[in-house]
Amino acid sequence: MLGATTLAAGLGAMTLAPGISAASSHREAPLIAGDPRADNTDVYAFTSPDKADTVTMVANWIPMEEPNGGPNFYAFGDDLRYNIKVDNDGDGNADVTYSWRFHNSYRDATNQFLYNTGQVTSLNDPDLNFRQFYDLVVTTGGKSRTVLRNVPAAPSQTGKASMPDYTTLRNQATFSLPGGGKTYSGQAEDPFFADLRVFDLLYGGNLSERGQDTLAGYNVNTIALQVPKWQLALNGNSSRNPVIGIWSTTEREGVTISDSRKSQHGKRWKQVSRLGNPLVNEVVVPIKFKDAFNTLNPSQDRTVQPVVDKVLDPILPKLIQQVYGIPAPPAPRNDLFEIYLTGICKACGPIQADLNAHRLNKDANLRRIVPAEELRLNTAVPPTARPNRLGVLAGDLAGFPNGRRLADDVIDISLQAVEGAAQTGVLVPALADGDKVNTNEVPFGASFPYVALPHTKNVNQGPGGTGRNAERTAMENSAAAAPALTTAQAAGLGGLGVLLLAAGGLRLRRRDKTS
Repeated sequence: MLGATTLAAGLGAMTLAPGISAASSHREAPLIAGDPRADNTDVYAFTSPDKADTVTMVANWIPMEEPNGGPNFYAFGDDLRYNIKVDNDGDGNADVTYSWRFHNSYRDATNQFLYNTGQVTSLNDPDLNFRQFYDLVVTTGGKSRTVLRNVPAAPSQTGKASMPDYTTLRNQATFSLPGGGKTYSGQAEDPFFADLRVFDLLYGGNLSERGQDTLAGYNVNTIALQVPKWQLALNGNSSRNPVIGIWSTTEREGVTISDSRKSQHGKRWKQVSRLGNPLVNEVVVPIKFKDAFNTLNPSQDRTVQPVVDKVLDPILPKLIQQVYGIPAPPAPRNDLFEIYLTGICKACGPIQADLNAHRLNKDANLRRIVPAEELRLNTAVPPTARPNRLGVLAGDLAGFPNGRRLADDVIDISLQAVEGAAQTGVLVPALADGDKVNTNEVPFGASFPYVALPHTKNVNQGPGGTGRNAERTAMENSAAAAPALTTAQAAGLGGLGVLLLAAGGLRLRRRDKTS
């Protein structure tokens, strides 16, 4: 069994970081940007902190949900299939697939325009006019079975007057699964935190645009799943085979005309969104291939040479060099190839540590393992008593890129890795401050589904206001949030984190254009 002690010994003094898979995948490709119900924004996977024999997976859809976005608010698509997939043998194909299908129901669509007509105190409240129900299908070994049928999702939070106790609604929308585990579908606060002005020439070209949580105050539609580890492991044995790869997809049901002369019509499902490691499609994949990447299965990744080339010779370090004059690490970036496509192991690439590659599974057929972009998790690493936001970079092996927890600060970790920290073992002191957004604006929960309750206040004050008030209005909701997890703050970083903070006086500076 690959315990945390064994992993720590393998890591030694190596500074390990997760590459440039840095941020949430909101609106990551041209076509999906116009299809929000299908747009998968984030995927998280971690050993459950309060139930260490299980794995929790969280996938979010519909970016930038303004809390007061009525009258229709936010619903899962009834023409979509939402999937969470698990690869336990490393061949890039799903060995276990969980699929959610939603359908809509109105109590009165003829004489009402309201989402709810009075105060809603339960999911079957007659004042809840619009409701969504779903079936959950699990597919293993090519065989599918429906484990939940026609159960309700939690509604959008339409406001405190309408839904004064959303915790009750969430609890009612959390269902136990046969054989162990549970699932939740409904609205939640967007757990991703970052200053996305990185896309404005890397924080304004002079670091003037940092410190604002772009997603503060917004909600998302969440599907969360918690299942025993053995149900996901190769041969059902998580002790011998602790490593799994996770990604989510969205599929749309459509009509295909095979030959217009024969007028043959047939419904089929087409994958329109895919997400494993975050920000891969935004930052790694060139624009020309973004829409195509969303349609691929991970087993196909190695066959798309232009995408593989951009892993080995990424664009972002060159842009940092252009804007700020920090030299880009030389290509080929075999460290990033290892992080993205093979998982981390001593036999996989230049990072001399055994962490989360499928090759570490004792029953794995090495000849079948292929490079594939997945969020890999070693389920043998136990939860950390005091999680560190910098994850593996700061010696917390239960964090990103060994899966991804809600509180992992993937932006700051990745700013280090893109400049070669994973390859050289040396932190880049000039990147000490990162994006200056270190935590989510509201606490996460201590129990399943862990995500915070949805916001109810509007994000912006409008033209007559004093400015963007997302963080302030978000905090007004914190009293209704679930109990907080204890997370390590920047001041509590040990080891490598202390070295990072000690270099805090050094900052990125824009290169003199005349030099």
